[in-house]
Amino acid sequence: MVVTNRFEERFLEPGSDAKRLYERARKVMPGGNSRTTVYQAPHPPYAARGSGAVIVDTDGQERFDFVNNYTSLIHGHADADINAAVIEQLQWGTAFGMPTESEIKLAELISARVPSVEHVRFTNSGSEAVMMGIKAARAFTGRPKIAKFEGCYHGSYDFVEVSLASTPENWGADDPTSTAYSWGTPQSVLDDVVVLKFNDIESTERLIEQHKHELAAVLMDPMPMRAGLIPAEAAFVQRVRELTKQYGIVLMFDEVVSLRVAYGGAQSLLGVTPDLTSMAKIIGGGFPVGAIGGSAEVMSVFDPSQGYPRAPHGGTFNANPVTMAAGLVAMEKLTPQEFERLDRLGDMVREGIAEAMDGARIPGQVTGRGSLFHIHFHDRPLSDYRSSHLTPEEALKVKRVHRELVGRGVFIPGFLVGNLSTPMDEGEVSAFVSAFADALDAAR
Repeated sequence: MVVTNRFEERFLEPGSDAKRLYERARKVMPGGNSRTTVYQAPHPPYAARGSGAVIVDTDGQERFDFVNNYTSLIHGHADADINAAVIEQLQWGTAFGMPTESEIKLAELISARVPSVEHVRFTNSGSEAVMMGIKAARAFTGRPKIAKFEGCYHGSYDFVEVSLASTPENWGADDPTSTAYSWGTPQSVLDDVVVLKFNDIESTERLIEQHKHELAAVLMDPMPMRAGLIPAEAAFVQRVRELTKQYGIVLMFDEVVSLRVAYGGAQSLLGVTPDLTSMAKIIGGGFPVGAIGGSAEVMSVFDPSQGYPRAPHGGTFNANPVTMAAGLVAMEKLTPQEFERLDRLGDMVREGIAEAMDGARIPGQVTGRGSLFHIHFHDRPLSDYRSSHLTPEEALKVKRVHRELVGRGVFIPGFLVGNLSTPMDEGEVSAFVSAFADALDAAR
């Protein structure tokens, strides 16, 4: 598969299948979609099938997939081992009003792999996992407020959406201002969220100290994707851990995405033990999934065996055996050796991107770790959301390069945050770097 020569994108042609499908979709779905993340003007390509590292659209064009359904498909498309496990389970049923052994097996694997996780409860999405984690923290502490970091995405839940997309016009000059992401967000929600600056020890200490008697949880993504894939500094995380312990605040890590960067998740690289961890994406093997895990003490708020739990938690498809079977196989395939291989490929793609920008004399840098990478078209120091926030000129560069990459057989999110899958090897990485170099040249 050649990706460096630009092809005419069939999905944009007047009579394309994509255009026809989009016109149908607009009649029954607002904007023609169920996820705003998949929309692009004038319309997106529509997926027909996928195999390994390749995705094929309904107009027959193949692209290397560096989206992987937004990091969830770490084994790419139609993995034979995962498919076999799912097909076997389908013979026996897809969901029951009873627990199954399959959820025990996946919970055992996760608790053995992630040091901070003693007990686990499953949900159907990362958003649900984060929501239940916050409910657990409030039930455990008896406090109403949470603290989160500016610009960080934690799913579709009012409280964690606060200051997700703040701008220089509304984010405040000093301490971040709590800003609404969705129209109609109640002021009471904004009042119950303390917004912190990522990697800023001084301001974080001050704000946690100020709200210490009201805070149920501090929510942190150790490598936030929407905030530039800038890693949390070890000293910063350790200080946050000290403060939360001192004041009886639950420290909750959101590893919905970052769990894929290491065998024990990003927390294993930082040497910090959170009280709770939200997970999703890779633990479902390509099926809807989420999980909240943590210390047995904090997780006990969900326990119904001693009477009505402090944090009741139901869900019709929680821990359904199809997802559990797929997730177990997916996680078993992610051995320490496979993580080492993905690390090498990640280093290769990040180095190649940096060299391409340097060769084109375009200011830029690349962040990320393991199988994740984020391309930035500026050279200012990166530490938090504000330093990674795009100027209008930078946003235009991103848009142009994205269009050129799609036209060269590379499928990547519009904000140029990519991820690798296990079917990839040096060939796919080299092809991406070549396409990126050509895209830089063409976009000028």
